[in-house]
Amino acid sequence: MFNQYETVFIATPVLSEAQMKEAVEKFKGIIIENGGEIVHEENWGLKKLAYPIQKKSTGFYYMIEFRSEGDGIEKLELQFRRDERIIRFLTTKMEKYSVAYAEKKRAKVESDKKKEA
Repeated sequence: MFNQYETVFIATPVLSEAQMKEAVEKFKGIIIENGGEIVHEENWGLKKLAYPIQKKSTGFYYMIEFRSEGDGIEKLELQFRRDERIIRFLTTKMEKYSVAYAEKKRAKVESDKKKEA
């Protein structure tokens, strides 16, 4: 059975736009290769870190929401650990209430965009 997960990772701030895109595509590819399905993704951009990590005070934040079986998570996190571009990551299993909240939030963002257009 598929569960819904959310993973947020922080990439080193020295990456170019193209290198960041390549990193994102790599991790999305790992999710899909392991039978997962991407539900939503957001680029949160360059943000200041709460505390320095590896002598860096900023990092590129990226969030991917996806459905997957549990064993796909181990493979994804192993790749995060092996990739020197990633300075932090966190994957959480979303319960039904957080899935509903995320869907509601996305629907509101979409309706706000349509009103602006």
